[in-house]
Amino acid sequence: MKAVEVKNLTFSYDQEKNAADDVTFSVEKGSYTTIIGHNGSGKSTVAKLVAGLLEKKSGTILIDGLELNEENLREIRRRIGIVFQNPDNQFIGSTVRDDIAFGLENHCVEQKDMDAIIEEFAEKVHMTKYLDHEPTRLSGGQKQRVAIAGVMAMHPDIIIFDEATSMLDPQGKDRIKNLISELHEDRGLTILSITHDIEEVVKSDYVIAMNKGRVALTGTPEEVFAKPEELKKIRLELPFALRLQEQLRKEGLTVTPAITMEGLVEELCRLNSKR
Repeated sequence: MKAVEVKNLTFSYDQEKNAADDVTFSVEKGSYTTIIGHNGSGKSTVAKLVAGLLEKKSGTILIDGLELNEENLREIRRRIGIVFQNPDNQFIGSTVRDDIAFGLENHCVEQKDMDAIIEEFAEKVHMTKYLDHEPTRLSGGQKQRVAIAGVMAMHPDIIIFDEATSMLDPQGKDRIKNLISELHEDRGLTILSITHDIEEVVKSDYVIAMNKGRVALTGTPEEVFAKPEELKKIRLELPFALRLQEQLRKEGLTVTPAITMEGLVEELCRLNSKR
């Protein structure tokens, strides 16, 4: 079943150049899909269109079979949560607890039920001990985890991550990427992650590569990474593990392809044990 279907989607900020130009793709329910592309490729624009934050110029967007239009907008927004690049833009409450509660209040959750929900999702993102802290005093990674907890507490079917790790240091990025993977695996959520991080793409089920507002490549990570020349044309590179394997082959060492560093290390250990 398709969680998201986008057909011939077009959008322009200035009515002259299309930021999204005849974009067509679909996202399977329960999948972890990444949309990747260089700056200005249109990936974040597509995310905002799917979330109903921008109004399309033409085309069709279906969420769980419902067309995204004015009539269905309220229902669709109940099904979709979005985590933005800068978590400061999402904070409303004076404490972490208040911030998570804000979305619940908007969903008319009864006060007596709120504390249990807040505690549950704060624990899932490992932020329980910060519930009474001011969000502005948290680190970037902690802020992003709070933003994720606030979205999760509203029980969306689909979560869109719009460059959610781009402002974090490497350690913070890894923690958020691992958390996204956990959400997908443990809760079966449909994840649509807009990213410029090629290493995150490795962990996804399906990849949509964009260039100049259009879909350039689609497929599993393995299928997309099997086209290095096409990736180069749209200014994207292979994951480090694949680039290292190519260098090893040039040095005369034959290794079985692996798109993750973990897979490459296992392969090198296997080869070493045969020596």
